[in-house]
Amino acid sequence: MENQKLPNATAVLVLGILSILTCCCYGLFGLVLGIVGLILTNKDLIIYNQAPEKFVNYQTLNIGKILCIIGIVLSAIAILYFVWIIKMIGLDALQDPALMQEKLKNFQNLGK
Repeated sequence: MENQKLPNATAVLVLGILSILTCCCYGLFGLVLGIVGLILTNKDLIIYNQAPEKFVNYQTLNIGKILCIIGIVLSAIAILYFVWIIKMIGLDALQDPALMQEKLKNFQNLGK
């Protein structure tokens, strides 16, 4: 019997890498890519569990799954960070440089 490759293992690995690389793009891209990677992982795990001896690239799938989880966590942290920044500074200050300078001076004065 010839060994086969899991159909989505390489795609999951690529999605995991991309989810980590794009987690700083407001967290949304990394979150979406990581979730899609986990969905594809679950589909391949169902196939793999039916006949594990037939497939040779389970390790690639497992590494991709780990990278997707890391990407999801980093993206969630990035989203929470951006929400916190918007809450602390406000959307107005993010769009107006003069108001941003004023808010930053106020934060500096609070620390003294």
